[in-house]
Amino acid sequence: MTPEIPTIVEIDHVYKTYRRGLQDVPVLFDISFNIHEGEFLSLMGPSGSGKTTLLNLIAGIDRPDRGRIMVGGQEITTLTETDLAQWRGRHVGFIFQFYNLIPVLTALENVELPLRLTALSRKDQADHAHRALKLVNLSHRLDHYPSELSGGEQQRVAIARAIVTDPTILVADEPTGDLDRDSARDILDSMARLNEEMNKTIIMVTHDPKAAERAKILRYLDKGYLDNHAS
Repeated sequence: MTPEIPTIVEIDHVYKTYRRGLQDVPVLFDISFNIHEGEFLSLMGPSGSGKTTLLNLIAGIDRPDRGRIMVGGQEITTLTETDLAQWRGRHVGFIFQFYNLIPVLTALENVELPLRLTALSRKDQADHAHRALKLVNLSHRLDHYPSELSGGEQQRVAIARAIVTDPTILVADEPTGDLDRDSARDILDSMARLNEEMNKTIIMVTHDPKAAERAKILRYLDKGYLDNHAS
């Protein structure tokens, strides 16, 4: 009998509206679905469909107006801002479109940054960062600064930084949006390896159908509504 795969993210009747001036702008309407451990999920949809908003809610960057979000058994919608910040540091790895690397730090130092808030010794921090960079095939670029790296290499450093704390989930917002085709393929290969070899749960927002094809599950948002016919 095949063991049941644990649910890692539960999204239950979530709504989100933003206030712009005197106007309320609804963004998400009654979103409910689950993400299982080890899934590689792609969120697609036209601009303004609510993809990044939903990603930010799952990552604890923003809060829903109504509904409940559970990640790894923790209901994040009830946490205080302080507890939520601590939770993000332990459980969420972020991969952004524009890398967000610190220009005056080397690749190794950028990857070590999330570990500075942990109880690990400096030697253990460096060891963890070395391993993370090795996973994305950048062991030979440890001492290089972001300006000395290609766009694809910078994004791989960002991926190493995202995984160095062994987070519960990885969230990626247009991770290939600023890259050429070959670099984008390398990034998607790295993400696929993390998913397949390390069983990392990845939630990716993308406009690129080629990128979305690398995911195991596709979900579509349109005007704030979820198409429940996932593929």
